[in-house]
Amino acid sequence: MESDDICMDVLSRLPAKTLLGLKCVCKRWRRIISDRSFIQDLLQRPEPLAGFFFQERYQWCDEDISTISYIPATMEGTQVQQTIFSFLPEDVVILGSCNGLVCCRSIFPSPDPSIFVCNPSNKQWIRLLETTPDKESSYGLAFNPFQSPIDMPTNFKVVRVSQAQTDMDDSYFSFEIYSSQAGAWKKSKEICQCNHNLFKNKGIFVGGILHWLTDGDQVLSFNIENELSWLISAPFPTIHLTAIPEMCIGESRGRLHYIMISEDGLQVWALEDYYDSNWSLVHSTTLEVMEEENSQLLYNTRDRVAQRISIDSIPWMDPLAFKDGLLLMRVSTKIILYCIGTRKMEELCNLSKLGRNSIFGPLVIPYSLSLAPLSQT
Repeated sequence: MESDDICMDVLSRLPAKTLLGLKCVCKRWRRIISDRSFIQDLLQRPEPLAGFFFQERYQWCDEDISTISYIPATMEGTQVQQTIFSFLPEDVVILGSCNGLVCCRSIFPSPDPSIFVCNPSNKQWIRLLETTPDKESSYGLAFNPFQSPIDMPTNFKVVRVSQAQTDMDDSYFSFEIYSSQAGAWKKSKEICQCNHNLFKNKGIFVGGILHWLTDGDQVLSFNIENELSWLISAPFPTIHLTAIPEMCIGESRGRLHYIMISEDGLQVWALEDYYDSNWSLVHSTTLEVMEEENSQLLYNTRDRVAQRISIDSIPWMDPLAFKDGLLLMRVSTKIILYCIGTRKMEELCNLSKLGRNSIFGPLVIPYSLSLAPLSQT
C-alpha cells in the first residue's frame, strides 16, 4: 500500500477544484486532503480564477434580492448555479471575496442582521460578532493565505468604509476593522477627505492594501496594517470623453488594474506607483478591432457605446469584474468573458439566466477556490 507521503505528493500537485471532488473517493484521501498541514502547503500557491458571483439589484428600489448566481469562468459542460450559499443560515448579499473566502451580510429586512465570512468550497462559515451591518457602508475582505500559520485559525480582516459629511458639507470616509485574531471590531483613527461616492461597492485586495473605485476618477486605498488611506488618481480623466465611459478595477499578477470601456475602445492600466498615481497601459484596442476579432459576438459596437450620454441610460458594454487577465463584461444582454492575452471573447450566458433585474448595476465578485478552513459557529 502506498505511503501517505507519496499520496500527499501526488495530490498536492492537483488544483483545489479537483481535490474537492477527490475527497469523496475514499476515507484515506478525504483524511489527507482535510489535513491542516496539507491544506497549508496548498495555500502557498495561487489558485486560478474559478468563476464569478453575480447578484441582482433593483434599479429604483432599495430592497435586496436574495438570488446569487455563480458563473463558472468557462461554460464547458457547466451551468449557472444558484445554490452555492445554501449552506448559510440565511439569505445574504455578497460584499467581497479574497483568495477563496467570501464576505456577505444578511438580506434586509432581517430580525438579527449579521456579517458572515465563509468558504463556499468547504461550506464553512463564521458570524462576525459585535456589529450590525447597514446598506450604506462598503466593505473589503483581506485574506493572505501565505501568512496563515498551520497551528492557528485562518486569519483575515474585514474593513467597513462609511461616508459622512463635515459641517462645511465636505465628505470623508472613515474605517472600521474586524480582525479574526482578535474576534472584534475597532474604529480606525484614519479618515480620508473625498467628495465622491464609492462605485460598484467592492474592495479589491492587492499587496496588503484594499481598493475601492469611486465615481470621480479616483480609487480609494486603505493599508490594513498601518491604517493609512489615500486617493489614487485614475489613469485617464473621463472629462475628455464625449460619451460616458464604464470602469472597474481588479487584480492580476499582484498588481491593481484599472479597466475602462469608452468610444475610444478598451484600455487596461496597471498601477506602477501608489503615491505618484503612476499607471502603465498594458492593453489597448479599439472597439472596431474588437469587433473584427470577435464578429460573432459584437456588431455596431462603437455607435452603441457612443450613444450613452446620460447616466440614466443603460450602457451597451459594461465591465463587471477583472481578475488574472480575464475581464467579465456585459454586452447588451450577454455575459461575456474577454481574455486580455488572446483578445478572444467567450459567451458565458444570457442575462435571462441571471434574473429579470440583472442589467441594473449588479454586484459581481471574482472567485477562486480554496481549502482554507474556518471555524463554524
